[in-house]
Amino acid sequence: MCWKVLLTDGLSEINDPDLLAAVELIDKKGISQEELVEVISEIDAIVIRGRTKITQEVISIAKNLKVIGRLGVGVDNIDLIAAETQGVTVVNTPVSTTISVAELTMGLMLSLIRDIPRADAGMKAEQWLKKDLIGTELYRKTLGILGFGNIAKAVCRRSLAFGMKVLTYAYPSPEKDIQSLGVNSVSFDELLKQSDIITIHVPHTTSTHYMVNAESINKMKDGVLIIDTSRGGVIEGNALLEALESGKVAGAALDVFEVEPPIAGDPLSTHPRVVATPHIGAQTKEAQLRAGHDLVSEVLAALEEKPLRWRVV
Repeated sequence: MCWKVLLTDGLSEINDPDLLAAVELIDKKGISQEELVEVISEIDAIVIRGRTKITQEVISIAKNLKVIGRLGVGVDNIDLIAAETQGVTVVNTPVSTTISVAELTMGLMLSLIRDIPRADAGMKAEQWLKKDLIGTELYRKTLGILGFGNIAKAVCRRSLAFGMKVLTYAYPSPEKDIQSLGVNSVSFDELLKQSDIITIHVPHTTSTHYMVNAESINKMKDGVLIIDTSRGGVIEGNALLEALESGKVAGAALDVFEVEPPIAGDPLSTHPRVVATPHIGAQTKEAQLRAGHDLVSEVLAALEEKPLRWRVV
C-alpha cells in the first residue's frame, strides 16, 4: 500500500528507496490553514514543522489521518488531546537536531560573554572598539541548565569542556543521568541564585509557561546572562525587558520568541543587550537531513503499526 504523506513545511532530500517506494510524498510547502482543511481528509499522514497548526478542527476533518509527524522536538502546535481522542499517533524527532541546537547555544553563550555581535558591528562601521570590549571567560563560571533532556545534556558536555561548573534543575531527568555526567542537581531556586549564566532547555507546557518571570529573575545574581533556545513562552518578555533595562540581567541571547516572527519594532528582539536569532537552532544541513530521514522512517513505522522510537501520543 502507498500511503499519502502530506508535507506542509518542506523536508530535506530523502534518498532512501525503501521509504520512497512505500509512501507518496505530497509537497505543499507553505500551505495555508484554510487550504489544509480542504485537503486533509484524504491524507494518511502529515509531516510538519512549527509553522503549521494541527488544531482540533483539522483533526476532526481528517478522517483518514493516522499519523502526525513533527520535525524537531516541540509539539506545542499540535492539539495532542484531540489527536489522542481520535486515535491519531503523534511522533517527533527528539534527537535529530540535538547537536545543532546545542552548538548554537554555545555560540550564543560566547557571543554574550565576549560581546561578539557588537565587535562585528563596530568593525563593519569602521570603528575600532578594542578598549570598550572587555569580556569575561566561560572558564570557572557557573552555568545553570533548566531542564536535562537530550539538548541540555549536549550543552552540559560542551560546557564542562570549557571548564565551567554546571548545575541543573532537572525537568525532568532520572537522577542517574545527572550523576553520570558529574553535574550537580539543585532546586529551581538554588539554580537561580548560584548561576552566572542560565540556559533554558525545557518544553513549553502549562507548567513551564513563564517559568522565567519577574519573581524568578529577582532571585538571580545581579548581572546574570540568560539564553533561550527552547520556546519563547518559557520567558515572560516584559519581565525580561525590565530586568535588562535595570541591569539585573546583563544580557540575553534568544533564538525563540513568544510571537514568531516578532512584531515590527519588538523591544526585546531589538534590545541592544539581546543577541537575537530567528529560531535557527535546528537549521543546519546535517540536522535537517537527519530529521527528515528519521521522521519519514518513524511515520512509515507508525503507518505499518511497527514499534516506534519517538511516540508522543
